[in-house]
Amino acid sequence: MLARSASLVVLLLLLVIHAASAAADADGQFVHQGFAAAGLALDGLAVVTPDGLLALTNATDQAKAHAFHPTPLHFRSETAAAARSFSTCFVFTIVSPYEELSSHGLAFVVSPTTDLSTANAGQYLGILNATNGTSTAGGRILAVELDTITDAEFHDINSNHVGIDVNSMISAQAREAGFYDDGAGGAFRELTLNSRKPMHLWVDYDGEAIDLSTVVADPVYVGFSAATGVLSTHHYVLGWSFSLDGPAPPLDFTKLPVVPRLGPKPRSKVLSVALPLATVLLVAASPAAVLVIVGRRRRYAEVREDWEEEFGPHRFAYKDLFRATDGFEDRNLLGVGGFGRVYKGTLPTSNLEVAVKKVSHGSKQGVREFVAEVVSIGRLRHRNLVQLLGYCRRRGELLLVYDYMANGSLDRFLYDRSRPVLSWHQRHWIIRGVASGLLYLHEDWEQVVVHRDVKASNVLLDHEMNGRLGDFGLARLYDHGADPQTTRVVGTMGYLAPELVRDGKATPATDVFAFGAFLLEVVCGRRPIERDGHGDPVVLADRVIERHRGGSVLDVVDPRLAGSYDAAEVTLVVNLGVVVCLHPWPDARPSMRKVVHCLDSGQPVPDVSPSYSSYSMATLMQIQGFAGSHAMSHDPSATSVGASSSTVFSQGR
Repeated sequence: MLARSASLVVLLLLLVIHAASAAADADGQFVHQGFAAAGLALDGLAVVTPDGLLALTNATDQAKAHAFHPTPLHFRSETAAAARSFSTCFVFTIVSPYEELSSHGLAFVVSPTTDLSTANAGQYLGILNATNGTSTAGGRILAVELDTITDAEFHDINSNHVGIDVNSMISAQAREAGFYDDGAGGAFRELTLNSRKPMHLWVDYDGEAIDLSTVVADPVYVGFSAATGVLSTHHYVLGWSFSLDGPAPPLDFTKLPVVPRLGPKPRSKVLSVALPLATVLLVAASPAAVLVIVGRRRRYAEVREDWEEEFGPHRFAYKDLFRATDGFEDRNLLGVGGFGRVYKGTLPTSNLEVAVKKVSHGSKQGVREFVAEVVSIGRLRHRNLVQLLGYCRRRGELLLVYDYMANGSLDRFLYDRSRPVLSWHQRHWIIRGVASGLLYLHEDWEQVVVHRDVKASNVLLDHEMNGRLGDFGLARLYDHGADPQTTRVVGTMGYLAPELVRDGKATPATDVFAFGAFLLEVVCGRRPIERDGHGDPVVLADRVIERHRGGSVLDVVDPRLAGSYDAAEVTLVVNLGVVVCLHPWPDARPSMRKVVHCLDSGQPVPDVSPSYSSYSMATLMQIQGFAGSHAMSHDPSATSVGASSSTVFSQGR
């Protein structure tokens, strides 16, 4: 069964399909050696090039593509209730600008409809979405996914696997991508899906494992789906064959279209020999030319040490970042914070839009550990996190490279009156997204990641207004079950948990506290700590508690929403923030898993009034180590923590 070709790498699907499949249109068989005359039903980014190559995706990020055989197929036999057997094979190529990074994957799809308009891009591969199963019509979707990113929320086994999905992105079965080598006694050989090489995959269903007629509708459509995330990955299909009740026709590899070469052309041998010679002649001829060469080298000089070899793919060349940002010109400046300046750039070889943050690292001890953490954070993969792509070191600077978020930071929409007003639906969606991202950081990744700076200005919005938590410059990692280490107190006033100020230990509970402040910030359209007309601090949480006790919690909602919101959702979010997440005692706060469950299910937070009459005084007492009852009462005009304890806070960004 293993096809042989000198120019092709062969991929064998190492799964028994426990899901559904297809049947016939005329004779139930077709073969496409290229797609110029295939008449496929295309949508999204999908196009057929003039030479017959099916290009599912291109350099567009966060987009999807579909290509279906135009005629529906009948899975069920006219004479038997069970599903008929089928076989399909196709040749595909995944091309990424980076050796070890790509943007999600593609899938062979069996669907009751060709309309997948409500499916999501990114990790949903253009097949399903976050809230329901099939995107539109009834019936379920079967997919054979070729996945190149590990998504913990879908329990992916790794970032290079083949999976069988039945109306869920959590695979019913998944295996490492590879094949059995007949020439080596049947030994298993791994294959890298995003290797930029053509690969041949086939799927056979014989009806013995499970009756697929009980899984999918009839008739159905067969085809392909692909999606991009933050990297400009290209997904191609070169040829495809399909058959009911028998093996798929073989593909003639010599007739398949050629995948275009992406990226810079390799230097010729003549050029590699001529360049050193030209440099020697130039030095001999003109001392001024030497100064020009040295000056260019200084412009692009980097700090590189032996230990950085292990971080190879995550290390960007300073020259590329310099050119991407036009020399860090002010016109490309996206923002300035306490820790550095952020520039928009476009990488020269891939045309990927990025955000480059320049921060100072001092080139002292701890740089290696810090870079190791940067690279570890770069392995995080979640739809609600801004992807950290890599880094570069130059003299006293560390440059962090992130994916670019088209709509900037959330705080600009909350406080810049020239920006459009965010609807409650948008705010609620952003809140849920940030909560999902924090859950992934705290519990679902291989280590515990404490962000340490959750706030509206660090929530960025992509072109679809999805909220993504970014700026991991302060994040700390430690193993699950380990005790977090005491560290320097960093963060932003108004979001810092009182126990963090007291003992310096950043934990998931301190992130939950900051998330509580973030909830009130988004609902109220106000910062956690503001100044009144006399210059005195006004703590937003105290104001919300006062309204909560008076039964008028909706009075705190951003007046720009003008009553246009879901009162039950607003009440739930406010209660979640002020009653539990912002509780001065960490043990009283929920985990992010409980927070996400509450937001997703709509189940109201137990409407228990806070056991303290003033957030500010309770927080101050917690900072100063007061024990005893959580129930407190005092003069509500007492000085707030933001005023009396400002010296114990590190101002942050």
